[in-house]
Amino acid sequence: MANPAQHPGSRNQIVFGIILALLAAIGFSAKAILVKLAYRHPVDAVTLLALRMSFSVPFFLAAALWSHHRDDAQSLELKDWGAILGLGFVGYYLSSLLDFLGLQYISAGLERLVLFLYPTMVVILSALFLNRPLARQEMMAMGLSYAGIVLVFVHDFSGVHGSGMALGAGLVFASTLTYSIYLIGVGQVITRIGTVRFTSYAMTVASVATLMQFAFTHPMTAMRQPVSIYTLGLSMAIISTVLPVFMLSASIRLIGSGRASLLGTIGPVSTIFMAQAFLGEVVSLLQAIGSMLVMAGVVMIGRRSLNPKKTGFIG
Repeated sequence: MANPAQHPGSRNQIVFGIILALLAAIGFSAKAILVKLAYRHPVDAVTLLALRMSFSVPFFLAAALWSHHRDDAQSLELKDWGAILGLGFVGYYLSSLLDFLGLQYISAGLERLVLFLYPTMVVILSALFLNRPLARQEMMAMGLSYAGIVLVFVHDFSGVHGSGMALGAGLVFASTLTYSIYLIGVGQVITRIGTVRFTSYAMTVASVATLMQFAFTHPMTAMRQPVSIYTLGLSMAIISTVLPVFMLSASIRLIGSGRASLLGTIGPVSTIFMAQAFLGEVVSLLQAIGSMLVMAGVVMIGRRSLNPKKTGFIG
């Protein structure tokens, strides 16, 4: 029989884990708002992403050093380093780049909803390449989610966001696809390496790739930006990258990845309301219904098929 004295502490851990998961979801979602605010200035996606990673990488390097020197840290094999390089490139660098490019053309609310389709895409990719049959509930969930995206797409296309919207949605959808590929491959790697260690190493890989792309495609003078751009870049690094990554990791340890991921459904909702408050994006009834359909589908998928070993972030 459990010791009653342990219950308050356990409840406190659960409450703390829930709070961390909610804050992480809101932090990730705020990224779209910060990017859209930055695009009001003459700055391109590669420069903006380079600033975000430049401000982020010292924190991930520090986390990587800390995890490397822990007493229980295992030595990494060649296959582990290969996985870190490949998954860090696809899941963090390429996914982020495509997302930043897409945000040049579509609203923050639509961007977050398209990104939020990743559980449905993991199910589809698993069925295609891992011979995992689709259950009826999963097909219903995907139908709901994609019907919701169509509604929001129609809303945005009929409004001020029509120009270039197909390109922007396609880029963000490609970002979601690369992140879904990352999720399929990351499970066993995280089991061997550990969540914090893998995330810090993979984010360092993504930061190096981003800065190399900037160095090859831009003059260094392109880093000379107004103070407002530096402020937004630093905010993206701290509020929407570093803090939510580690808050999500801590939340998963306290309440499990299933609960943490389902709590992440607050992300699209928070993006829509933040976009209304900070960007002046209008929330219509059609957009609200579409958002609810997307989240309902994701919750159905999450309850059925979430793998507790698959963690990370999309932002």
